[in-house]
Amino acid sequence: MIRSELIQKIADENPHLYQRDVERIVNTVFEEVTDAMARGDRVELRGFGAFSVKQRDARTGRNPRTGETVEVEEKHVPFFKTGKLLRDRLNGK
Repeated sequence: MIRSELIQKIADENPHLYQRDVERIVNTVFEEVTDAMARGDRVELRGFGAFSVKQRDARTGRNPRTGETVEVEEKHVPFFKTGKLLRDRLNGK
């Protein structure tokens, strides 16, 4: 599902809301999650999962095309851990 499909589904299920308001709500939620993660905070949506930021240390990598070694800088990457309810639903429980 992409963002526009999510907005359309929410708008269809809530006919009392204008689509532009639903779009603003969805965008605000995504922006807040992104901003919180950029600050290094953890975002937990009970039953769904938790978003956090993990740090990957600097390392020596290898260019797969040429085989030469390259230095890979330290970086921060997003991480998602599923919640129990989501995991159970995916496994048919």
